[in-house]
Amino acid sequence: MRADVNGQSEAGGLRPGEVEIIPGDPATGMLLLCDHASNAIPPQLDGLGLPAAQLTRHIAYDIGAAEMTRAMAAALGAPAVLSSFSRLLIDPNRGRDDPTLVMRISDGAIVPGNARIDEAGIAERVARFYAPYDAAIDRAVTQALAAGHPPAIVSLHSFTPFWKGVPRPWQAGVLWDGEGRLARALIAALRAEGDLVVGDNEPYRGGLPGDTIDRHATRRGLLDALVEIRQDLIGEPHAARAWGVRLARLMPGALAAAREM
Repeated sequence: MRADVNGQSEAGGLRPGEVEIIPGDPATGMLLLCDHASNAIPPQLDGLGLPAAQLTRHIAYDIGAAEMTRAMAAALGAPAVLSSFSRLLIDPNRGRDDPTLVMRISDGAIVPGNARIDEAGIAERVARFYAPYDAAIDRAVTQALAAGHPPAIVSLHSFTPFWKGVPRPWQAGVLWDGEGRLARALIAALRAEGDLVVGDNEPYRGGLPGDTIDRHATRRGLLDALVEIRQDLIGEPHAARAWGVRLARLMPGALAAAREM
């Protein structure tokens, strides 16, 4: 299912600016999100002036996260919303006034196509890419609320095995802010698996003002968790799907535990 057509045709039938919407049963009590699902950039923007190899890196998208999200949605029968554009164009997991909304330098890579972007250029990208994705999430939340099933917002991401040459020990991390009930319940469920090093607000801290969770969960008082899986564990499609199924197995119990806290 698609919404808000913009951009040029891409593999998989979606164009940057369209939104991938996976229908699901709101009675699952969950809405899955993938903010950085794609590395697609419209051809007329010429890869933002970057060599093609840079667009295969984590700076362009969350490697493995889209396939993991689709598998999790299928296993749960839950609705999901996925972006279809590179975070280098504009980052939908940032507030509109965040200085990192459009990155000029990302993990050492200078982004020529962003170097001189002005406020009008940013506003155009908001309208073309950011706003349709944001609106699709808002519609999905509104539909679930109207059906009498307030959704827990589960945002799925991936992180690099190393940062500035330092290995990251966690296979998975769960980020949270405020009460963090669902996140804490999911951390406990992942640790109970017995074979994982699980980060509690690692490798990053949760609670970025204006981010996707803040806009769509925190401000509505909904349960939420942001899940990060290490990219070397989900870089291949079959591995990403296996992680999606694993998370789907754990999430209903974690959600039930969170609701009892």
